[in-house]
Amino acid sequence: MDTWTRRKFLTTSGVTAGAALAAGATAYTVDRLLASGAAEPRARDAKILVLVTLYGGNDGLNTVVPASDPAYHDLRPDLAYGEDEVLPLGEGLGLNPGMKGFKGLWDEGQLAVVRGVSYPRPDHSHFRSMSIWQTASPSGPVPTGWLGRWLDTAEDHDPLRAVSVGATLPPLLAGERTAGAAVQLGGARLTAPWQRVCGELARAQDGVHPLQARAAASLGDLRTVVDRFGNEEREEATGAPQDPDEPRDGAEGEDDGGGSAGSQGQLAAQLAVVSEAIRAGVPTRAYSVSLGGFDTHAAEKTTQTRLLGQLDEAVTGFLRQVRGENVVVAVYSEFGRRARANANQGTDHGTSGPVLVLGEPVRGGFHGDQPGLDHLRDDDLATTTDFRDVYATLLERVLDADPGRILDGHDRTLAFL
Repeated sequence: MDTWTRRKFLTTSGVTAGAALAAGATAYTVDRLLASGAAEPRARDAKILVLVTLYGGNDGLNTVVPASDPAYHDLRPDLAYGEDEVLPLGEGLGLNPGMKGFKGLWDEGQLAVVRGVSYPRPDHSHFRSMSIWQTASPSGPVPTGWLGRWLDTAEDHDPLRAVSVGATLPPLLAGERTAGAAVQLGGARLTAPWQRVCGELARAQDGVHPLQARAAASLGDLRTVVDRFGNEEREEATGAPQDPDEPRDGAEGEDDGGGSAGSQGQLAAQLAVVSEAIRAGVPTRAYSVSLGGFDTHAAEKTTQTRLLGQLDEAVTGFLRQVRGENVVVAVYSEFGRRARANANQGTDHGTSGPVLVLGEPVRGGFHGDQPGLDHLRDDDLATTTDFRDVYATLLERVLDADPGRILDGHDRTLAFL
């Protein structure tokens, strides 16, 4: 089975190398990111978007499951969940049994299920589909991402307005004049409160005594050495560089009801950084995190349930940690899967699927029509919601932006916020 991940997409994407570098993409350490909260704290009433990308093409029919529809069982007899197995949502639909935390958020009115989401004239290619989702340009390739264009609208051109947790910047954060920041997991870190103290003292100031300016520069050098030393120390101990997108062995996030990042996996480690940044007052308004491995051409049921369990545990733990912080989480994948199972107890590349939006500001429930299973074309589900409607809603109601300016005139919104 080909495992389609964030790394594979980024290494084959010309957008990252071209547009992001041209716009001045910036690499930050976690300590440097957290220090920005002391220097320029975020406004308390500002909403925050956390975008979770599921690389590989998540099977929407086994995520939000039409368990009461006989056609669902006919199309995938060995992959189908029974009505008694799913977590009931109503309208004959239920969540995958691995998503108990999401079901709790549904019951609290904090989970919106946007149904049948895709783009015009869907493409079964991983690369093309993810490129369309990240650039919000279904008509043809463009050199900027939709959040990158949002960055371009700001006068300060501050890369910290949008942050990707990982060593490389995804195309969605590449603007024409501004690119977001990439924050690498792992490496040595200054312990609190020193990370904030050093960040504040090292900040350049006008009109200071030359000796004070020299001390500030030295503190900046100290933080650089710590960052560099952490990477070199790890490479010397292991004999090879660690994958910069993977958490360190035994790495843990603060356990505020969400558990340790190390025990939950890569997504939880990324969200632990986001949680810490939000609670530190970092001025970032949009974060990008990801989970790969959803290209389930074989043995889908076991693989997808495990991955959705990781998603569920990581996101629900994260939302507990940032309660009261005006955070909206949006979960999407480049495409869904075909309705009919293949011969390997898996599914092949499809078209539309659900987008899940979570958080306290969210108006929970179903949004958009459920694609029917009785009028399939080549076993593909129909598109009932344009993906740009989701983006327009997030831009207008979370990021305080004019969606038409960013989405080439598309400004239709939905009622999930």
